[in-house]
Amino acid sequence: MAPALIEPRVLRGFRDYLPEEMIPRQRMINTITAVFERHGFAPLGTPALEYSEVLLGKYGADAEKLLFRFTDNGGRDVSLRYDLTLSLARVAAQYGNLPVPFKRYQIAPVWRAERPGHGRFREFYQCDVDIVGAAGPLAEYECIQVDYDVMTALGIEKFSIHVSNRKLLEGLSSKLGVADGAQSRAIARTIDKLPSQGEEAVRTLLSSDAGLNSKQIGTVFEYLSLKGSNEAILAQLRQFFANTPEAHSGIESLETIIRCTGAAGIPEGTVELDLSIARGLDYYTGTVYETFLLDLPALGSVMSGGRYDGLVSIFSGQDVPAVGISVGIDRLFSGLKETGRIPQAATVSQVLVTVFSESTTPQSLQAATRLRSLGVAAEVAVEGGALRRQLKYANKQHIPFALIIGPDEAENGTMTLRDMESGEQRSFATIEAVAARVLDQRDDHRS
Repeated sequence: MAPALIEPRVLRGFRDYLPEEMIPRQRMINTITAVFERHGFAPLGTPALEYSEVLLGKYGADAEKLLFRFTDNGGRDVSLRYDLTLSLARVAAQYGNLPVPFKRYQIAPVWRAERPGHGRFREFYQCDVDIVGAAGPLAEYECIQVDYDVMTALGIEKFSIHVSNRKLLEGLSSKLGVADGAQSRAIARTIDKLPSQGEEAVRTLLSSDAGLNSKQIGTVFEYLSLKGSNEAILAQLRQFFANTPEAHSGIESLETIIRCTGAAGIPEGTVELDLSIARGLDYYTGTVYETFLLDLPALGSVMSGGRYDGLVSIFSGQDVPAVGISVGIDRLFSGLKETGRIPQAATVSQVLVTVFSESTTPQSLQAATRLRSLGVAAEVAVEGGALRRQLKYANKQHIPFALIIGPDEAENGTMTLRDMESGEQRSFATIEAVAARVLDQRDDHRS
């Protein structure tokens, strides 16, 4: 009796990426990586599993409900990483000889047991850059510059970087007469829900979850109603917090960041002060960021982060400033695909080297080897067969060229390059000339 077939399926909230998506996705990651390295960030790798104690107590109650947590075969309490930041904080505390400031990037999957939704998955990649050991607004601005450069490198024209500062919320708590740290963090988490849940829901949560009375809630929305240009908002903040010193350092940081964006030539209006941006995780302590695609406002933030000065001290006992920003690769890829900015590709091959017959196989293999050494992605038609069938495969895979070395070409020491789109065929005497033709077309397409 044959064994029962296993149904091939994927867990809800997870997904496969087939080559036609994986190729442009990997190219997108390569583009982002190049931006990170141009800014001087070095790569770092950390394990997918951490001891649960490394992760617990740092994100906040809402986030920690989303941890994939279990006891492993050795009886250890472990969790899949929720983000890459806490692993970085552990590394910074564990290795005392790291350079200061320590500038690192990491591109790796993270896991959250949340309800899947539009652009949201339970397993997704993050691309983080962080600066550990640097205090002050210049390090915070560097993250904004990375953000801007990533978006422009990907060809995204319509995006907005929203910025605020958690010190303003500390000032708001003081103005409300709230001294309890847990209650202050609840206020921040609730304000962060304003863009997604709206004013009515946030008013209710400020009462039920944050414990505020109607007068205090009125003050919160007076703060959130400060609108206008960046300069106008800064002026209103100075007035609103005139007698609240806890907010002053946050205002000063935002002033410096806005000046830096102008000095660096970032177009006016790209970076916006947005007081509803609070970031729901409890470890943020200063400037916070969220970036939105203007063509897809419902998608949510595609790049976010902020300053988290107290996180490393949890592991080391020493005050270590840190700031970072993260690209949500899967959400961003989903958004770019939805807006038609992701070209599909079924192959990375630039040339299919055909195998005409057994007698010409050595010439085909030699040609493929030489093309690869010259920087051309060359694929050999390993199944052989009729030339027509091989060309049909090249068309189906959208391989731009096919190289034909038949008996006549082998005898004459030449080769025929067929443009699979136009059908044009040209004879070449050297493999170097073939490579130059293929690479010229690739560069034309990229430009």
